[in-house]
Amino acid sequence: MSAGRAAEGAGCITWWGFSPARDLLHIGPERCEGDINVLLVGSGDPRHLLKTFASLQDKQSVHIWVIENSMEVVARQLLLLYLALIPQGSMGINEKTEVFLEVFGNSEIRSQTEEVLQRVASQLSLSVTETLETAVHACLNTTLLKFKERDELARIFKSWIQTRSSSSEHLTPIMSKAWDYRVRQHLGTRYDSKKGCFDWDLTMKLHEKGCGIINRQQYMRWREQGLAFEMREGVYQITNPSLLSSRVFSQKGDKVAIMGYWGDIVSSPYLSFGIETDDKSLLKTQNGQHIKTAQDISFANVQGLFQSLSSRRGCPTTSQPYTDAEEDTSIRAITINDLMHLNGISVTFLPLDSLHKLPEKQKYSQFFNTIYFSASCVHQLGPMTRQIAAPDAVLVVELAKYILDLNKEQEAGFAEKVESIAREAGFEPWHEGTGDDVHAVFKHQKK
Repeated sequence: MSAGRAAEGAGCITWWGFSPARDLLHIGPERCEGDINVLLVGSGDPRHLLKTFASLQDKQSVHIWVIENSMEVVARQLLLLYLALIPQGSMGINEKTEVFLEVFGNSEIRSQTEEVLQRVASQLSLSVTETLETAVHACLNTTLLKFKERDELARIFKSWIQTRSSSSEHLTPIMSKAWDYRVRQHLGTRYDSKKGCFDWDLTMKLHEKGCGIINRQQYMRWREQGLAFEMREGVYQITNPSLLSSRVFSQKGDKVAIMGYWGDIVSSPYLSFGIETDDKSLLKTQNGQHIKTAQDISFANVQGLFQSLSSRRGCPTTSQPYTDAEEDTSIRAITINDLMHLNGISVTFLPLDSLHKLPEKQKYSQFFNTIYFSASCVHQLGPMTRQIAAPDAVLVVELAKYILDLNKEQEAGFAEKVESIAREAGFEPWHEGTGDDVHAVFKHQKK
C-alpha cells in the first residue's frame, strides 16, 4: 500500500486551518462600503467566517461564498456553522462553546455531544435533500451545489447518524486505530520514541514560532490520542464521525478506498482559535510559564464569537458563569428553522470544481471584494482570478508558517512562490500597516 502524502503530518484533508481566525473585511486596504462579497477557497473550517461576522458593523452586509476541495469538509463546515447558529434559548453559551470545540478538535467525543451531532446531521440531511431552489437558512445555502454533491452530503450526514446504530462495540475503536495508524505512518522508525518527537515539534517548532501558549500536557494528549479539548471530566470515547473520510490507495495495482483519519496530526486545532487573544490577561505568565492554555483561549474566543452572533439582531446576551456541574446536554428539538438568522449575513457553498468556471459567468464578473486562498489551495490561484475580482479587491493567502513538516527555507520559498503566483494573477503585494508572516496580503492591480 502506498501511503503517499498520508505520511506527512498535515495530512491530505484540511479539517482545520493552519492560521488563526481573521476578520477578512479588515485585512489590507479599505474596501468600498455596502454589500461585500467574499470568496473563501479551501479555508477548511469556519474560523474566518465567524470572526468576520462578529466584527461586522450593524449597517454592513456580507455574503461569503465557500469553495472546498472535498464534500467531507463541506459537510463539517455546515455542521460547525449550524452549531454556531443554535440560539441561546435552546443551548446555553457555555455548553454550545464546549460542544463546538469538541466536535471541532477531538477525534473522540462524549455521548452528550454525539446526541447533538446526530440531531444536527439529521436536520442537515433533510435540508440538502429537500431544498431545491431556495435555501432554508441564509448561512447554510447549498442550493448551488450539483445534485451529485448534495447526494454525497446526504450520504455523509446519514453515515454520521448510523455510526453507532449498528454495532457500538465494533465501531468504538475506529478512530483510535485510525489515529494511531496515521502517527505510525508519519513517524516511521521514530514511533518508539514518539513522545520525544512530539516534544520536539512543540518546543522547537510551535513554541519557537510564538505559540508558547500551547500547553505541553494538552499538546501531547492531542498528538497521542487526538483529544485537543477536554473541558469536562466526561468520558471521551465515541468516534467523532465528522473527522472520518475515505482515501484512495493503490494496492497491488487496484484503487482501494479506505475509511480513516487523514487530517493534520502535527500542527493542532489550537491554531484556529487558541493562540491569539485581545484579552491580555489570558497571556500572563508566572515564572516564565503561561498561566492559561490554548484550550482556555480557544474557549474564550469561541464564546466571544458566539456572544457577538447572538447580539447581531439586538438579542440580549446573558453570559452564563462557567460551572463544573454537569449541564443538561440532552438535545432539544432544534430544527433548522429555529436557528438564529443574522441580519445582513449569508453563506453560500459552491461546487468543488467551480473556481475556474466562475469567470465564465457574468454574475461573478468583478464580483468579489475579498478573495481568500488557503495554503493547500494556492495552486488554484491563476490569472483568471482577476476576472472575478472587484476593482478594489483584496487577496489574502495563508502562508506555510504553521505547516511543521516544512523547514525555514521551504517556508520562505513558499512565501516567494505565493507572491509570484499572485503577481501573475494581477495582484500586487500590500505592505502598509503591521506585517503578518501568517498571511500574505495583495491588492488588485487596476487596469
